[in-house]
Amino acid sequence: MELFRKKKKIIGYTSGVYDLFHVGHLNILENAKSLCDKLIVGVTTDELVKDYKGKATVIPFSERIRIVKSMKYVDGVVPQNSMDKMDMWKRVKFDIMFVGDDWYQSTKWESLEEDFKSRDVKIIYFPYTKTTSSTIVVLLSVIMYASSST
Repeated sequence: MELFRKKKKIIGYTSGVYDLFHVGHLNILENAKSLCDKLIVGVTTDELVKDYKGKATVIPFSERIRIVKSMKYVDGVVPQNSMDKMDMWKRVKFDIMFVGDDWYQSTKWESLEEDFKSRDVKIIYFPYTKTTSSTIVVLLSVIMYASSST
């Protein structure tokens, strides 16, 4: 009867602001989906971005969540209105969490790894796309605008 037992689907989770969607965002979603059966993405709310990063997004939450939801690699989206990853795990019950490697070996993430290990959740760090980020896009836009108006 072992042949008829259904294989457990692996649920993956990642989160981000996804402001000014670019190839770095696409890389994370594509790579994450390749390692799980279902990929759930937390899109950070405008309020949390303001509280956490101290600045407003360029693209409003309602549009950012719609953009992420439309990606073929994404099976579901949820608002991320808290930085508490364990709280999100309680909501989504993911098996793998995908994170940028800029967090690797940080005190916060080493602690989270221990907490998640007891729940059989694996954390996978992906390389940060160094050539493109929303911050770089904004800075280049400001520079281009400033140089075109002089």
